[in-house]
Amino acid sequence: MKKKGRIKIKKIFGYLVFNIIFAAILVPFILFWGPFESLKIVAVGAVATSRHPQVVEAFLSQEEISRIMNSNNYQGSGNGIDLVSTEVMTDKTSGITIEDIKGQSFKGKVMLIKDPMRVKLAVTKEIGVTGERVTDFVKDMGAIAGINAGGFYDPNGKGNGAFPDGLTMHDGKLIHNNVEDKAVNIVGFDDKGKLVLGKMNAKQLEEKNMREVVTFEPNLIVDGKPAITGDGGWGIAPRTGIGQMADGTVIFVVIDGRQPTWSIGATLRDLMNVFEDYNAVNAVNLDGGSSSELVYNGKVMNKLWNIFGERYIPTAFVVTK
Repeated sequence: MKKKGRIKIKKIFGYLVFNIIFAAILVPFILFWGPFESLKIVAVGAVATSRHPQVVEAFLSQEEISRIMNSNNYQGSGNGIDLVSTEVMTDKTSGITIEDIKGQSFKGKVMLIKDPMRVKLAVTKEIGVTGERVTDFVKDMGAIAGINAGGFYDPNGKGNGAFPDGLTMHDGKLIHNNVEDKAVNIVGFDDKGKLVLGKMNAKQLEEKNMREVVTFEPNLIVDGKPAITGDGGWGIAPRTGIGQMADGTVIFVVIDGRQPTWSIGATLRDLMNVFEDYNAVNAVNLDGGSSSELVYNGKVMNKLWNIFGERYIPTAFVVTK
């Protein structure tokens, strides 16, 4: 009887393993060849803009990838975004306003900070070891709010946000540089609180009196002029961006994505359109995907795509008290 019982358990275990493996093999075919257009848009947008775009190319032609990546190609300016007030609103004591935004295929949050000098860069305390969560950055800096900032490179394949990519500066001091003398697209604030975008090297950061800096791209609006053509070419995904109005007000934008029942995501043009609606004179895209996050008063304000919760990242822009 015991032998029969063991044989039965082995058969059940074998059956389960077979079905798991079969399902794993079947998933990409369902995503890329199946009838579910929303799932296909999410999957293609996520993978095609990742470090392994060849996965999509193995299943779809370049023409089909282009069609899907451009399927949300809204060409208008300032007409595709509905602004919706929220419960969180304008907090006069903190000088912060938070609003909900909604586009054709996305939902997100906008935070307005009147005083640009309150925006600082938080950098992981353990560069080269591990990143931190946005809630940790906000808490460590004694801040009231924050968003994810620059990207990271991953020489050890751990994916834990340990190495900020490009040039990173905090309080006027260069914290990390993995590009040597090369000029890269910087995103940062100078000593007057002005948001500065453009190609710079480490020496030029000092010459321009830069104070808080990360590296990312592309620029969305430069000196009041739109900088994105078409849909931007980065597909549809969760997005984070930062901008500034003529009066100095800083604009944080975080858009949810890869959640078909909630928010599929946004193109770079969608993100640019949001900043145009908020009268930004300068704006730039920041790290997106599962990094996209907005925190206020210790609470994550947007709906994270990452099922494991907050991602560990190297840098965040925070709003000090």
